[in-house]
Amino acid sequence: MNTIPFLNFEPMHQLIRSEIMQSFQEIYDSNWFVMGGKLETFEKEYATFNTTKYSVGVSNGLDALHLALKALNITKGDEVVVPSNTYIATVLATSFVGATPVFVEPDVSTYNINPLNIEASITSKTKAIMPVHLYGQACEMEAIMAIAKKNNLVVVEDNAQAHGATFNGKITGSFGNANGTSFYPGKNLGALGDAGAVTTDNEELANKIAMLRNYGSAQKYYNESIGFNMRLDEMQAGFLSVKLKYLNEWTKQRIIIAQHYNDTLSNVGDLILPKVHANATHVYHLYVIRTKNRNKLQKFLSENGIGTLIHYPIPPHLQNAYHLLAYKKGDFPISEELADTCLSLPIWPGMTIDQVNTVVEKIKKAFKLF
Repeated sequence: MNTIPFLNFEPMHQLIRSEIMQSFQEIYDSNWFVMGGKLETFEKEYATFNTTKYSVGVSNGLDALHLALKALNITKGDEVVVPSNTYIATVLATSFVGATPVFVEPDVSTYNINPLNIEASITSKTKAIMPVHLYGQACEMEAIMAIAKKNNLVVVEDNAQAHGATFNGKITGSFGNANGTSFYPGKNLGALGDAGAVTTDNEELANKIAMLRNYGSAQKYYNESIGFNMRLDEMQAGFLSVKLKYLNEWTKQRIIIAQHYNDTLSNVGDLILPKVHANATHVYHLYVIRTKNRNKLQKFLSENGIGTLIHYPIPPHLQNAYHLLAYKKGDFPISEELADTCLSLPIWPGMTIDQVNTVVEKIKKAFKLF
């Protein structure tokens, strides 16, 4: 077991244990476990946090993106612009509605989709842009929204990694027509199981998504459309309401840890540290460094009791799942370079500066040996 794990829930969960247990007891005693008061409360709270008029709780982040695209009538024959270096869920959501993903390279410095590359990828079949606020940094949303408006496209933000991040003061998940987020346990706002939500300012879209997640039904046993069972249950909604109260404080802790990494790892070997766009904020879901010695560094840190992860080792276009798109190595060189060089260091609320210093010391020692 790692002396310093990549992620440690214990400091967060010890802090809120009594509140979580109280929420559990309330739900248990109510004997109401699906589509009840805890869900309604959390949806209102998260909409307020995200400065949107509506939030619709769903089963997970992938389902949130799927439902957003479905509600926006993206379908077979359509194309959706997605980053070439995202987690596979972004791309899968596109496939689930029958559309074709069109990959666009990121800005090599921020790792987010590069607006300068988007317009060249737009065709007569393009119907949507799906930017991903990767690792916790907001995308250049004003430029993306301007491109969408110019080309009559809808925007679906993948906000799974960036709860609370902003671009020019506006929060992620509030720009697009309908935006999906994940509350997977490891996210900055994480449930104690799978969970997700769609945010939007459009009442019609919110109602449509609420029906689609519940068998296409707004009234029990009356089905308006062919829907899904993609509901957020009462337990997870209740737990998320507890955690949401602490999210801003936990984000501050992440930023402090990231800044300490920045200060202590500058000019170490060939390390490339995270760079934040001048108009964006970063909530550091992940703290990602880059080095040509990535594999050796990860092995050294593991042997010295420090957990790391690679986000992500294989870009979507090279995954077996998408072999029918017939992409080959070299088609998206920036994403491939990131996949070969990125390494995510430990970062979590409650991580001490002494622990951060230990990680830094081991990294410095590693580079003296390389």
